[in-house]
Amino acid sequence: MTAFSDPLMRGQSVEPVDSVQAAERWITARGDQWAADSACSFAVVDGSGLVLGQVCVSSVDRRHAIGWVSYWTTATARGRSTASRACCAVACWAFDDAELFRLELGHRVNNPASCKVARAAGFSVEGQQRQKLEYDGVRFDVELHARLATDVNPMPL
Repeated sequence: MTAFSDPLMRGQSVEPVDSVQAAERWITARGDQWAADSACSFAVVDGSGLVLGQVCVSSVDRRHAIGWVSYWTTATARGRSTASRACCAVACWAFDDAELFRLELGHRVNNPASCKVARAAGFSVEGQQRQKLEYDGVRFDVELHARLATDVNPMPL
């Protein structure tokens, strides 16, 4: 609930995560997606177990061995390479354990911090998708990045 109270988290969930019940539903939905093999979500925590964010591989296409990476971090974790390290870790897991070959991710073009995360995690820019996302009635272009299993891992774990 604390993570979702941050205004920058608006849009990270279909429904508001503003109560214990809503948080429980959000967490349960992550498990349901994992069970259905449609998305695999990981909590990003520090050494004490404090939640710093989430990284997820979703839209898994087993036929083509492709997945979509998304991530978010709490305000206290931002600017500390937390998201980049999490993206590298989930990419290693996706390539080695989930047997995916290609991972994609996208970010609004007006979000340079997310672009920095993607690049640091070894995701190459592949292009721009015009007006793909809508938040609060405003459409945003998205920059598309991808990383292949054959690409060099920029942050060996």
